[in-house]
Amino acid sequence: MTAAPTILVIDDHEMLARAFSMALELEGYDVHTAYSAEHGLRLAKSERPAAIILDLQMPFINGAGFLYRLRTSPEHTQTPVMIVTGSAISPETQSELTDLQAVIRFKPLGLNELLTEVRALLTPQAA
Repeated sequence: MTAAPTILVIDDHEMLARAFSMALELEGYDVHTAYSAEHGLRLAKSERPAAIILDLQMPFINGAGFLYRLRTSPEHTQTPVMIVTGSAISPETQSELTDLQAVIRFKPLGLNELLTEVRALLTPQAA
């Protein structure tokens, strides 16, 4: 039997993070939740998730700062990341996040849409 993929959810909005985590757990994923980028970086290192769901607007270290730090770790240069934000982002920021290999989705993101997006993140892309 294959172990369930591990998903890391990082969002400072605890209710939303918990809702995302619960939906993913009900789908059979092994889910870890962090409410700050700092905690998320520690969990990424210890848990080695198959994919990360990341809020963009967080205090102290925001989603982009998290992503820069994550990508400096050799084991996470290719970890799929989906940034979920409720804020408008500039074309420059969008380009920067895309260059860091992040998929960007905007809130509100329904739970069915979340599950579809996670499945897509975990599907190997054709080279």
